[in-house]
Amino acid sequence: MYSLLLALIYLAFISLGLPDSLLGSGWPVIHNDLNVPISFMGIVSMVISGGTIISSMLSDKLTRKFSTRIVTVSSVFLTVIALFGFSFSSQFWMLLVFAIPYGLGAGAIDAALNNYVALHYTSKHMSWLHCFWGVGTIVSPFVMSYALTHSTWHSGYRIVAFIQLGIGLLLLATLPVWKASRQSDEDNAKSIGLVGALKIRGVPYLLIGFFAYCAAEATAMYWASTYLVEVKGVTIDRAAGFASLFYIGLTVGRFLGGFIMNKLGDRKMIILGTCILSCGILSLLIPVENPTVSLVGFIIIGFGCAPIYPCIIHSTPSNFGAENSGAIIGIQMASAYVGSTFIPPLFGLLGNLISFAILPVYLFVFIVIMISMTELTFKITARRGGREKSA
Repeated sequence: MYSLLLALIYLAFISLGLPDSLLGSGWPVIHNDLNVPISFMGIVSMVISGGTIISSMLSDKLTRKFSTRIVTVSSVFLTVIALFGFSFSSQFWMLLVFAIPYGLGAGAIDAALNNYVALHYTSKHMSWLHCFWGVGTIVSPFVMSYALTHSTWHSGYRIVAFIQLGIGLLLLATLPVWKASRQSDEDNAKSIGLVGALKIRGVPYLLIGFFAYCAAEATAMYWASTYLVEVKGVTIDRAAGFASLFYIGLTVGRFLGGFIMNKLGDRKMIILGTCILSCGILSLLIPVENPTVSLVGFIIIGFGCAPIYPCIIHSTPSNFGAENSGAIIGIQMASAYVGSTFIPPLFGLLGNLISFAILPVYLFVFIVIMISMTELTFKITARRGGREKSA
């Protein structure tokens, strides 16, 4: 039963990743079809992010009231509605309407499952959980590419919607598996809420650190291609291909990292990942004409990023108590979405005003903030008697 439930959780995280890269891969065609400027993708993304922030903040209360399994299954069907809505949209305003249930569903799944795995499974499973999210983000662009080749972008969303529907029906049919599994005793306890969580010593530092990490990760994801073209003189098609290796480095890193996480523990894995991605950032600063160094640099950055997100999440129950983890992880997810939503556009503005060559320095600033805040969090919780969960 334990293994079956874990497989279902992995499947749910694939469903979380599937829609995430659809918008970006299809937007060059979508914006022309809907007759809106290419920059309008940012509006859709902001609406989605707004929904994820709201549902992340509410996830602890919802999970305690309805249970993780109900929140997960309901949220998957919410994203199914959104994806089918996207597939039938013929006006830009329709995308904005259906972006709301997509954001709400995605945020609830993310926070609820992250907390459940942090409470009931070891570090390696948290790493592999996010690896499966990466699988979803890698698969969906191929789906959109197939749809654009043989039909329209609407078909791409419709195909993913049917896949998501299948996953949702499977999760619905296997609800008894969740009920028969270990349940958290704190599910029925009262939520400490946002204010209560922020009063816990160390939590504000953790949120700043997580915000900074997600800001750096998203900036690297979104601006890698532009940096390679504008600064390193790489051709557009080659830059797009190599920038995608960031996602592969991230996914492969999380798969391989799972084999050593239980041995090293969350804190050491965060430090190791920071050292690796710092090497990748420094490689971007090497003044050589051959762009291969920078191309490899982004792969290294992705590989280094791999353990940081899952390990920060997984360490939350041991640092702040299982009874508080649901509320804190929900706020962490919200801070993550704020960082990944607002900081990459800020770099775009700075890049236009100064130069896109500042990307390595920009990334390094946020990485320094991240490691400083997370280390401070671990030191505070260690003094209070918390200890890192490594098994």
